[in-house]
Amino acid sequence: MNATSLRNRIARGEIDFAGADLHGMDLHGVCLAEADLRRADLHGADLHGADLHAANLAEADLNGADLHEASLVAADLHGADLHGADLQRADLQRADLYAANLREANMRGTDLREADLMTDLTQTDLAEAVLTDCHLPADAPTD
Repeated sequence: MNATSLRNRIARGEIDFAGADLHGMDLHGVCLAEADLRRADLHGADLHGADLHAANLAEADLNGADLHEASLVAADLHGADLHGADLQRADLQRADLYAANLREANMRGTDLREADLMTDLTQTDLAEAVLTDCHLPADAPTD
């Protein structure tokens, strides 16, 4: 599947892309709200500005993906691989990031209000992130 065929499927109202191979695709600005992307390969994909509101991205491979300014409000990212992902200024309010790999992720200015961040935050850039009422591990840096 290429980006054009994916966009055509989305335009027809399809939202089930569980396990799909979408690595490296240019999907900036795409609307995948409430889509099923469990275990999808989005390694290195360009999803900047995408609408992934309430999407199921559990165990998805988002290693190195560009998600800056994306809407991931209430998204399920449980166990997702976000190693090295760019999440600058993304909206992750109420997102489930439990056990997600956030090593070396850029989350500068990200809105994480009420998000579940019960995961290893070592080498995660949370500068200027909004962490109000989010669930953090006991050993998380707070400065």
